[in-house]
Amino acid sequence: MPSSLPNLSALALFVAVVDEGGLGAGARRAGIHQPNASRMIAQLEAQAGTALLERDPRGSRPTSAGLLYAAQARQLLEAAEQFSDWLRHSREEGVHELRVGVSMTIAEHLMPAWLAELRRRSPRTRVDLEVLNSTQVLAGVHDGHLRLGFVETPRLPRDVHTLTLREDELVVVVAPEHPWALREGPLELDELASTPLVVREGGSGTRDAFEELVPAAGGTPPVQELGSNAAVRIAVASGAGPAVLSMLAVRSGLESGQLLRVPLAGSRLRRPLTAVWNGPRRLSGPAADLVAVATAATPPPR
Repeated sequence: MPSSLPNLSALALFVAVVDEGGLGAGARRAGIHQPNASRMIAQLEAQAGTALLERDPRGSRPTSAGLLYAAQARQLLEAAEQFSDWLRHSREEGVHELRVGVSMTIAEHLMPAWLAELRRRSPRTRVDLEVLNSTQVLAGVHDGHLRLGFVETPRLPRDVHTLTLREDELVVVVAPEHPWALREGPLELDELASTPLVVREGGSGTRDAFEELVPAAGGTPPVQELGSNAAVRIAVASGAGPAVLSMLAVRSGLESGQLLRVPLAGSRLRRPLTAVWNGPRRLSGPAADLVAVATAATPPPR
């Protein structure tokens, strides 16, 4: 770069001094210590070959040459800002951003593989992921904060578009020392509904789905109410009581022996895992790509 070109930081400082009416105030606005600011102004004056500021105890005022210099400096600084904006946008050109809300079980057990496949298929898609409960995801989709959501609740509003990806099974789990671990026959739903359970917080898809499938359970106060699947698993393994969780969330605990599954009498407890969105019925762009990945990665309902 030719040495005759001015330093942009020094130009910004000079404009700040002119605007603020003093070297100290201008230096503070520019975030520069005053001794350094004095040296930078002196370098500008040496480069310009003339005095740019008149200094007196009341402050610093631009000379006639300084006024012209400041006007040219503003134009150059504005052009530099435009160049910086252009450069930033050129870097980001072709990068597609997608804000997605995901409920807990899907976020923990399915979304990581979906995102890996999406990056493979569409490397310029950037996903901003928010892990929430199902109620919060639906609210974010409804108000436009989220472009796309994945929820576990069967309680879906009518004013969003939905696509069922798969069915998920809810299972009853206990610690190995729990009395239910020794029972010979399957557990009746009436007994399950009347038993205080370790449950997820209100608004979670797991809890919504269980209370939808077993309505009487909603009238039994829980023994504990916790904000994540991991916390529920730990509480159950510690002997706090039974819980009803997704098979996805308890599979590793069952395999390790930390948890035991209690068979249920009658049909299994199943709930949908669903993609939700607002706006046009037909998805496009990165949202459509992610739903396509999720659909291909999950088996059809059984």
